[in-house]
Amino acid sequence: MRKKTPHVASLDEVKITRDGETAVIEYDDRSVATVHLKIGASVQTMTDEEILAVHNDILLAQARQLSEYEYVATEIPEGLPQIRYEERCQQWVPRGSVLRCQVSDGGPDGEATIYIDDHELSLEEFGGLLTAYAGWGMRVVFVPRDETGRHPPIEVRDVGDGEPVCGLRPRDAGEQCGATS
Repeated sequence: MRKKTPHVASLDEVKITRDGETAVIEYDDRSVATVHLKIGASVQTMTDEEILAVHNDILLAQARQLSEYEYVATEIPEGLPQIRYEERCQQWVPRGSVLRCQVSDGGPDGEATIYIDDHELSLEEFGGLLTAYAGWGMRVVFVPRDETGRHPPIEVRDVGDGEPVCGLRPRDAGEQCGATS
C-alpha cells in the first residue's frame, strides 16, 4: 500500500529518533510515510521540538510554494521525439510531461507493449520511463487508435455494470470494446 504524504504534526503524533546526522520522524499513523530529515551534526543536540519545528516549517514552505506555482504540462509537438534514451540511467526518459502513446498486446505471452513515436517499449521499459516523474500524479486518457493527439471531452461519472469499459457509446454499434483490426 502506498503511504500517505507527511503532514504538519504535533509531538504527540510522531516519534523522533536520530541516526547520525539525520532525524527520523515516524508518524504514529503507520499509513503516513516516515521522514528521514538530514540536518547535520547538530541534530544530536537538538530537542525533539526543534526537529519537529524544522520538519513542519519545510512542509509549510512546500505547501506555500505549491500554492503559488501554476503548472503547465509540456507536450512535444507531433513529428519531434517525445522520449530519448538516457545512457546515464540506462533507460528511456520523457522529453516533456505529456506522452502520446499507443497500446498493443503484441508482447511476449500477450503482454502489453507501449509505442511512443517509433519506439516499442515493454511494460518494464515504460515503467522505467515513468520513474522520471516519481512522486507526481498521473492521468491516463484513452483515445481511439491513431488519435493520440486528440483531446476528447472528459465526463466525470461512475459507470454502470455491463457498460463497456472502453467508453464506446451505443452510436458505435458494430464496434467491439478492445477489438483491433
